[in-house]
Amino acid sequence: MAKKSETNKYDCIRLENQLCFPLYACAKEVVRRYRKPLEELHLTYTQYVVMMVLWEFGGMTEGELGEKVHLDSGTLAPLLKRLEKQGMISRVRPDDNERKLFLSLTEYGENLKEKAIAVPQAMSGCIDLPNEELLQLKQLLDKALIRMENK
Repeated sequence: MAKKSETNKYDCIRLENQLCFPLYACAKEVVRRYRKPLEELHLTYTQYVVMMVLWEFGGMTEGELGEKVHLDSGTLAPLLKRLEKQGMISRVRPDDNERKLFLSLTEYGENLKEKAIAVPQAMSGCIDLPNEELLQLKQLLDKALIRMENK
């Protein structure tokens, strides 16, 4: 039989005591639920996030986009190539700086914005919490992300 002090010693590595696990599991489930509404747009969830940034801010460099969506170049580059292949974005290296990659929406990518309006509506109710608690959760997650970025 384990001593009480030995049992407590391992509490820190019990799954039920982890904050990271419910965050991970919820995020994974929400992304899974996005699949169906995003099928019509021919986008994955991560591609959808990238497109939302481009719809909101317009053209930008790959580095600027990476900062906004918290993705490194190694993850972002293949995703952007696929969006370009689908005709949604264009990727251009300026003559004056070959190291930068400028991204912009194509006409098709810009027009896709109209269809994308249906996605948030399709996702409403995805997390079964009252609106007040959803807002509180969003605010806490935003606050945590900002503090993690500043460290």
